[in-house]
Amino acid sequence: MRTRSQSRNSNRQQQQVNPTFVEPFNLVEPIENQAPPVVTMADNRTMAQLLEAPTEGYEDAIVVPEITADNFELKHGLLTLVQNKQFFGHDKEDPHAHIRYFNKITSTMKFPNVPSTSVKLMLFPFSLEGAARIWLEKEPPRSILTWDDLVSKFINKFFPPSKTTNLQNEITRFQQRFDETFYEEWDRFNNLLRACPHHVFLELHQLDTFYNALNSNDQDSLNSAASGNFLDKMPRDCLRIIESKSKVRNSRNKLVVAKVSASSSTPGISPDVAKLKDMMKALILDKKNQSQAPATVKAVEKSCVTCEGAHSYRNCPTTDGNVYRDNIQEYVSQAATANFNQRNTGYRAPIANQIRPLGFPPVQQN
Repeated sequence: MRTRSQSRNSNRQQQQVNPTFVEPFNLVEPIENQAPPVVTMADNRTMAQLLEAPTEGYEDAIVVPEITADNFELKHGLLTLVQNKQFFGHDKEDPHAHIRYFNKITSTMKFPNVPSTSVKLMLFPFSLEGAARIWLEKEPPRSILTWDDLVSKFINKFFPPSKTTNLQNEITRFQQRFDETFYEEWDRFNNLLRACPHHVFLELHQLDTFYNALNSNDQDSLNSAASGNFLDKMPRDCLRIIESKSKVRNSRNKLVVAKVSASSSTPGISPDVAKLKDMMKALILDKKNQSQAPATVKAVEKSCVTCEGAHSYRNCPTTDGNVYRDNIQEYVSQAATANFNQRNTGYRAPIANQIRPLGFPPVQQN
């Protein structure tokens, strides 16, 4: 019977004689090198327990480092300040402005032996609402370990590259608006720069863009303040001149753009304005004439039906004190009816049959 050592020696001799000899591979691993079998425990849970909803996976995305300071507590007033200006994730909201406001609020409170970044990580979820809060809740658990990680993910989520490109184009095409003062234009330009902190425009390009966006009056004003050509100055001197000029808010150096009409009597005024002024002048003149010469009211002439005098039949002197005066109105009514029949039918009642007021003699017929 050959031993294991003898078989190994014979294999070595064969390798020396035949170099292409390959030692057979032992497919059976020794027992001492085998891993112990895994013993699985029997799942003795009931059907109701197996169907229960899991209670794991509720960890927050933000990992707040352990705070070892004694008597540490977030004040309710600080939470109120943070929640007074929450970020909702709308398109018109600026995430950079929200981070600046949040840093300003959290810097007002100092806690002994507590890092400020830990306080920020604890408070930041309270500053979000709406779509912004939903975004944070969907982040993987324990995926945000530092304050820088949180700021980076927040900015990249709500300030996509497309928004950066739009703001950069708006800065490049910046122009002074109609009827905009120098101070208003400089303030609007700085707002664009603050809205996109990563605009990558150097100070030289910023000053050149702003100067070329000015109207001729404001450019001449800057050249006068620079005692020559504004662009011949150093960038820091140009910035100092612009800042000094922008502080004078009462200086209303506006660019007045008006259409000059050839038919207008007043130069520099648009036709619509001139027409409106003429209408106002005519209205004021007409009102003035009406106040100076009031309209006369024609007096009502009175005519007596009895004597055709310029008075009422009740005041007729021929019937004053006569008992038949009250029958005059009835007579007038009947006489009007007779005249109407005569005009329309051609029939004329005999004079004897015509009704006469009592007390008057009958008319003699010829």
